[in-house]
Amino acid sequence: MRSARLDQALNSGLLCLPTEGRIVVLRPRIGDELTSLPRDRLLVATGFRPDHDWFAARGYATTSRATGDFAAAIVCLPRAKEHAHAMLAEAANLVTAGGPIVIDGQKTDSVNAVLKELRSRVALSESLSKAHGKLATFPAGPKLAVWAAKRKQVDDFITLPGVFSADGADTGSVLLAKALSTDFKGRVGDLGSGWGYLSRKILSFRDVKECHLVEAEADALDCARLNILDNRAQFHWADATTWKSPHALDHIVMNPPFHTKREANPALGANFITAAARNLNPQGVLWLVMNRHLPYDRSLTAMFRDIAEIGGNSSYRLIRAAVPLHAR
Repeated sequence: MRSARLDQALNSGLLCLPTEGRIVVLRPRIGDELTSLPRDRLLVATGFRPDHDWFAARGYATTSRATGDFAAAIVCLPRAKEHAHAMLAEAANLVTAGGPIVIDGQKTDSVNAVLKELRSRVALSESLSKAHGKLATFPAGPKLAVWAAKRKQVDDFITLPGVFSADGADTGSVLLAKALSTDFKGRVGDLGSGWGYLSRKILSFRDVKECHLVEAEADALDCARLNILDNRAQFHWADATTWKSPHALDHIVMNPPFHTKREANPALGANFITAAARNLNPQGVLWLVMNRHLPYDRSLTAMFRDIAEIGGNSSYRLIRAAVPLHAR
């Protein structure tokens, strides 16, 4: 979908890329085709590890965060408005004054609302509509500096726009934190650790030797480094579904995501469960919170011998699963 709009914009003259200088593409997603852009001058900048690795595997220059000067930028619009604002401000700061910035997004990601806001601030081109989305351009300049990402302080935690649950811990994580046993000890993993809410709870137990925070979103992990000031914490920018612990773990705690785009993807949580079993020792324990509607029972019974529901509410289930069948 994105490639169709880029191709049409380039062919129609709506988008004229500079003939020299680097071009940064901010947060494209797995499957986005960028073949109409000059690969030798392209830098893919995304802090989401699966997307980063997908483009790196296809030979693109990649980074988690762009720095330096660029001749042009393409902003792949996210769904959250505050995050979209921050990305547009970032692009305007990265691109040489007057250089083109492209905004591209799906209508379901509120591209119309963001374009309307931009028109009052910058010289926005006419928009191109295609494949259920829109694309427009504007020249880089200082007028979007007020949209730059700002840290939030939420209940003694620091968050940033675009990270999961940026306005405070979600209900599932709060329930799980309360259910964690006081006899926690040894080596512990927090898969999909976000900005560190559950890890701080884990590290409140004195017999925990290590806590491995595994998080795919670089911004969230940066927040966690500020929120978790404990030398037992180890931080891993990684896809939790493929991460391999340096040691077999005694416990894994997780509130796994169940979508990466707008549509739910229950297979993602199932992959987290598989990863947990793979990284635990033979007597290890998984502590899991899950939405009641998600079909994880089959994955749990395939991966663990002892499974018990230990609490929850009308929306969430708390699960303790022990003795992994595919342990390290």
